[in-house]
Amino acid sequence: MTQQAEPGAIPEAAPVDAEAGTGPEETSRAQKRVMHPDGFGAAFCASMAALCAEAAVAGTTGILVMLSREHEGLPHGLLVIAGLVFAVALLGVLVSGFVTAVTVMPALALARTVTRRLGRRDGLLWNAAAVPFVSAAVVAVFGGVSAVGSLSLAAPLKYLLWWASLTVALLPATLIAGVAGRRVRDGRYARVARRVVRDGVIAWLAVGAVGAAVYGTGAVKVYQPPKLDTAQFAGVWTDGRDGTVKLAADGTAVADGLDNYVWDGTGKDRPKDCDGSGTWQPVKDQGRIQGLSLRIGSCELKRNWSVSGTDKEPRLFHEIGKPGSGKRYVLTKVVKHKK
Repeated sequence: MTQQAEPGAIPEAAPVDAEAGTGPEETSRAQKRVMHPDGFGAAFCASMAALCAEAAVAGTTGILVMLSREHEGLPHGLLVIAGLVFAVALLGVLVSGFVTAVTVMPALALARTVTRRLGRRDGLLWNAAAVPFVSAAVVAVFGGVSAVGSLSLAAPLKYLLWWASLTVALLPATLIAGVAGRRVRDGRYARVARRVVRDGVIAWLAVGAVGAAVYGTGAVKVYQPPKLDTAQFAGVWTDGRDGTVKLAADGTAVADGLDNYVWDGTGKDRPKDCDGSGTWQPVKDQGRIQGLSLRIGSCELKRNWSVSGTDKEPRLFHEIGKPGSGKRYVLTKVVKHKK
């Protein structure tokens, strides 16, 4: 049987949102705050962004400084450069995530634990104060592992420098991550990571622009090895350890205690003293002298030497060990000063 509403009865009110005027956007933000009430995700992303920005700016600055000093040259070719940049960027993201996980987040957790026990609210100063302690712990762990592997301890000054460098590098990322996490805990929508990326790109472009201006105007010049001719090669060259070779202008050479690095079959080059006479001649590339070729028959020394140093202090060198190891055997020219 159909029921009729009684006169004067108030109809049942339709359900409404708990918060008046709450729209879809506010509801979405509220859900995000409920899912991540501690701000861990925002802090983690902000820290990674800050570390990547630091690495990009520091790396670009290092490259600009390296260009003015003696170096082995930069990679050539668009594809090679693009591949190298992609690999470095990917490595930077992975490393920044690892560093954030093992240093930045523990520093924030330490600051929150201490302030909670003291009945205070964590902030920038507490986060900054936690960084040196976490850095000390990381240096102790990795320094201990390194000491076990090498069966020897490093100099105390090295540990101090590692600790100071790590503290300085982690401080900006920790402060930024702390701000991002606190904004989420306070119920504010955090976009710290985006701002860090934006400001980092601006800083990186600024550093690049300054470097381009400095080199473009000629205020600082890109390093070039000295240009030596045949007459300038002639003379006595020494390795600083009683090993010498005398190059004569007629193309003859006399070695006395010169190190001849010979492959020993175990993956290392072993130096052997080389004494005797031989010949030398300039090595040219596209008409320009790049170095010299030295041959001493008595000790089977056959090496091509490259030129480095400066016009006032030229040097000859060749690589030793595995290709790309960066190890060199270097000769400097003995200059006779006039009395």
